[in-house]
Amino acid sequence: MMNIHIETERLILRNFVKEDYKRLFLLDSDPEVMKYVGMPTLSEIEESKEVVKMIMQQYEDNGLGRLAVIEKESGLLIGWSGLKLNTSEVNGHQNFYELGYRFLPETWGKGYAKESGKASLDYGFNDLKAEIIYAYAHSENLASNHILTKLGFKKTGEFIEPDGNCFWYELKKENFNS
Repeated sequence: MMNIHIETERLILRNFVKEDYKRLFLLDSDPEVMKYVGMPTLSEIEESKEVVKMIMQQYEDNGLGRLAVIEKESGLLIGWSGLKLNTSEVNGHQNFYELGYRFLPETWGKGYAKESGKASLDYGFNDLKAEIIYAYAHSENLASNHILTKLGFKKTGEFIEPDGNCFWYELKKENFNS
């Protein structure tokens, strides 16, 4: 398992640890955060312990998974970001690197998704030697779709999930501006 620690100007991206479940619950129990995720909001803090365990298992199984995002100024976990090896089939693709992110509402609009996303893409293309990284977002999630475009992703398709229409994005290594 790789112990990942990435620093940007304002953020630290690091592996999740068991103790992160309390802050993660704030994220996953918020209806605004979960609006376009396609999963129900968590209602019990114990469920967050299971989410952290699942992410930590991805580190063991795949060598990477989503990373906890710590705001340097406050020292608090404000969300997660990063790459995971998506082993399930999505839009006809399987076993691909996928960029994702989720942040607490009080941090929205501060550029954290773009900052952490750029650092994660840099890690993916330079450290993992990925040739292409994918992402997808609910078609009505305008903020997330905008961020993916700002990161350099190109929308290459659409597909239907149980919770609605999603846009499919890809970014090739040669098109990434680190």
